[in-house]
Amino acid sequence: MSARPIGIFDSGVGGLSVAAEVRRVLPAEDLVYVADAANFPYGDRPAAEVRERALAIGRHLESEGAKLLIVACNTATGAALERLREAVHVPAVGLEPAVKTGAVRTRSGRMGVMATAGTLASERFARLVREHAAGLTVVPQACPGLVDLIEEGELDGERLRALLDRLTAPLRAAEVDAVVLGCTHYAFVRAPLAAVLGPGVELIDSAPAIARRTQSLLDQSGMRAREGEGSLRLLTTGDPGAMAAIAARLIDRASPVERLAI
Repeated sequence: MSARPIGIFDSGVGGLSVAAEVRRVLPAEDLVYVADAANFPYGDRPAAEVRERALAIGRHLESEGAKLLIVACNTATGAALERLREAVHVPAVGLEPAVKTGAVRTRSGRMGVMATAGTLASERFARLVREHAAGLTVVPQACPGLVDLIEEGELDGERLRALLDRLTAPLRAAEVDAVVLGCTHYAFVRAPLAAVLGPGVELIDSAPAIARRTQSLLDQSGMRAREGEGSLRLLTTGDPGAMAAIAARLIDRASPVERLAI
């Protein structure tokens, strides 16, 4: 079992930020990453459609031998994690905005959450705020257009900075001192985002917690790979060439990308 890969999926390349953190914590693990680019972005799609895609990809990864699944997408986690856990026979780890961490880290009691509209509208997000941020000021900020720029490889530059300036205006006006990155894509523009928000704002993302949870589950089940250097296999339901180009920039390594029809 330890030789089997970990399956990770997202609607685009954003989940590669999670894959990178998993690789840092578990360097011996083989990873199989699926970008459902033909249906990107999940944040703009109905929850039922996102659920259908998540179940199809999760089942495919299990059939290909994945020993654990990571839903590296807040929107897909909110729409499908419980159903996915019922549909597969391997552990499934979901991603959700790090509201609990943000509530601990804020000094002023004012925190922002940047995410897709789908994530912010989900019951999962509402529950996180109820359970972990009661009594705090939580400023939710939908970020239309940001994921699209990142998928295009716009990781810096005037277009990105102008969009970030506009999106963060309500957060700056509320004087938040912690901002939760509620979408895996946003980690790839961490530096320009921090510059716009200013030095007094801490950025928090979920990838480290997901990597620790994955390590814990593998250790508990005796499935953790401990020797050698793990591989990374990339698949997409969209254009392999387009994904290869942006993935090479995001993870600083050239990797072939396979076309997945599902």
